[in-house]
Amino acid sequence: MPAFLSEDWFSTVEQLSAQAGDLNLSPALQNLAVNFVVSDAGKNTEMSLIGGKLQKGLVENAKTTLNMDAETLRKVFLEFDLTAAMQAFMTGKIKVQGDMSQLMALQTAKPSTEQKSLYKQILQETV
Repeated sequence: MPAFLSEDWFSTVEQLSAQAGDLNLSPALQNLAVNFVVSDAGKNTEMSLIGGKLQKGLVENAKTTLNMDAETLRKVFLEFDLTAAMQAFMTGKIKVQGDMSQLMALQTAKPSTEQKSLYKQILQETV
């Protein structure tokens, strides 16, 4: 299993995402593009969430960038831990640049069964 945020991990995520096909997302999540700058062990990793899928690198059409550490990203976006999300935001572990309304879409739109399944597979393939 590849280490979280490594090149091999992103390759695995790409393969699993391709296999997952349509995630049956709500319109709010289908149109959502968010960039992430994730700090881990003194280095930053750039990635994005677009169309409900995680990918390496930033996307130009994202109106929001979230800065956080790797542990927070894992809990909030792979484990769908909403309590961790609120705690991280309130304690400054998640810093927001850009359009805050994008976060409201993340908060109010429920992930589909297909998206949860994809993220569960990604989590199972992550060290």
